[in-house]
Amino acid sequence: MELKVSSLAERPDDLERAVGMADSWPEFVTRDLVGDYHYGRIAREFPAYVLFAEDERGEAVATGFSVPFALDAEGRGELPARGWDEVLLWAFADLRRGTRPDTVSAIAINVRPDLQGKGLSGRMLSAMRDNARAHGFGEVVAPVRPSAKHLEPHTPIEEYARRVRPDGLPHDPWLRVHARAGATIEAVAPASMTVVGSLEQWRRWTGLPFDTPGDIEVPGALVPVRCEPERGYAVYVEPNVWMRHPL
Repeated sequence: MELKVSSLAERPDDLERAVGMADSWPEFVTRDLVGDYHYGRIAREFPAYVLFAEDERGEAVATGFSVPFALDAEGRGELPARGWDEVLLWAFADLRRGTRPDTVSAIAINVRPDLQGKGLSGRMLSAMRDNARAHGFGEVVAPVRPSAKHLEPHTPIEEYARRVRPDGLPHDPWLRVHARAGATIEAVAPASMTVVGSLEQWRRWTGLPFDTPGDIEVPGALVPVRCEPERGYAVYVEPNVWMRHPL
């Protein structure tokens, strides 16, 4: 498939078409409060770091969202344990304060559901790296959501992330795409995203009863959701894997 990749800074009139592309995220993932508030701002406030790909017919087939931030700012220096949530907070705080960024973080790569499995995610990752390099950055980091971890929700993320195939590449397909692009695993972000909701909300998001105390396996969740019926809520704390891409 021939792809034309553009940034929203280059083509601002295509904002709605690019951000309105269908995706396949589980609904509960979109209910993270930090992401719910900040994700929609990225296209408008960081348009140079939002990429979208079109096929030969001019249809949007994939998007790549990233944000610049100051990793070496005072009080930081290390990739945060709160992963995806924290880097979003840092990026928008830096933008508000006028702090000069030194690093780009991947936030999400979305491929149109009917085109998944055709290598488009890897091509968008490459485009994201090229875009960061063109803006003068020497590194891209990524709080990676391992694509097959949901099949093993009870496996500790540290064990899962370090699992490799006989060829030395990561066992997980999405971690493997990053590794092939030149990234290495830096650390686990044990609390990269947190979703808290009432039992009724979780029932609506997942179609599950959420009436049993303890850990609940939810399709698409990387770890079990903790259900507390007596208190009327359930909590999901998603781990991600920090990967570093030198450019």
